Amino acid sequence: MGSSDLVEYRVDDRVALITVNDPDRRNAVTDAMSAALRAAVDEAESDTGVHAVVVTGAGKAFCAGADLSALGAAAEEGLLRIYDGFMAIANCTLPTVAAVNGAAVGAGLNLALAADVRIAGPHAMFDPRFQKLGIHPGGGATWMLQRAIGPQAARAALLFGMRFDADTAVAHGLALKVADDPVGAALELAAGPASAPREVVLATKASMRATAVPGSVDSDLHELALRIELGPQAASIASPEFAARLAAAQRR
Repeated sequence: MGSSDLVEYRVDDRVALITVNDPDRRNAVTDAMSAALRAAVDEAESDTGVHAVVVTGAGKAFCAGADLSALGAAAEEGLLRIYDGFMAIANCTLPTVAAVNGAAVGAGLNLALAADVRIAGPHAMFDPRFQKLGIHPGGGATWMLQRAIGPQAARAALLFGMRFDADTAVAHGLALKVADDPVGAALELAAGPASAPREVVLATKASMRATAVPGSVDSDLHELALRIELGPQAASIASPEFAARLAAAQRR
């Protein structure tokens, strides 16, 4: 694949660095970006010389969420296309690290949550924002947040609008640590699996997915959560209230 306009891809020292690359629009997710992100993950998984993946955002933002115009036009099938990029990270068989350099909002928060580990830059902000936009959470956000930070903090985020700066994210377990250079710190962390036998890395991640909740695999639970959220989110996007919010946002 190499680099594309919307997603940059490079491999160094057995680590694939994937950068969502639309800084003028704060890396907002469109169908095209989602497809390019999926292609980058597929390339990393198929390359036996890649042992880990780091994902980050170009410019000041990590990912500002789904493009509102694309979201406003999305029924259930459209939502699934928007989800596809971060679901590729969520289902990746390789270890994944999100280097959250700035704001991770809505679907951008989902992209960060989809990774195994998150490292926050000093200006990182983890913001669900679904309720503020007048829409139901999607993409498995309810499950991912509860898994990452527990039910109370997840409910504070999704029901009460709590946001997490870098230090608060670490305090709640949403991020592993804060680093002035989150990409550099993520690449340093990824040097661990990069130096180990690839088959051991793949098998260890597979075992952890199967033992997190014995009797199920975490990717199956994520898919179930996504499907549970899909109908209510599509209905909320089709509502007159969201249409009014979208029109107001587009006038700004």
